[in-house]
Amino acid sequence: MPEITLYTTPFCPFCDRAKRLLEMKGVPFTDIGVMGNPELRREMEARSGGYTVPQIFIDGEPIGGSDELVALERAGELDSILGLS
Repeated sequence: MPEITLYTTPFCPFCDRAKRLLEMKGVPFTDIGVMGNPELRREMEARSGGYTVPQIFIDGEPIGGSDELVALERAGELDSILGLS
């Protein structure tokens, strides 16, 4: 099972969408809240090059945000990346 990390903030519908998809898949993930924590937000930006949440990493590789995660699902590629197929 790959290591999945999400950088998120509360009340973010895109963060919620990404988390719901991963929960539906039954895969564990680490949720790192960046709201009110400039150090963690800088870490997120340095790792991903992105400034918006969520920023999603699978086995340390940035895949982008919830739109990219959903696109992988729609393309039939997410299960393979998650080791589910």
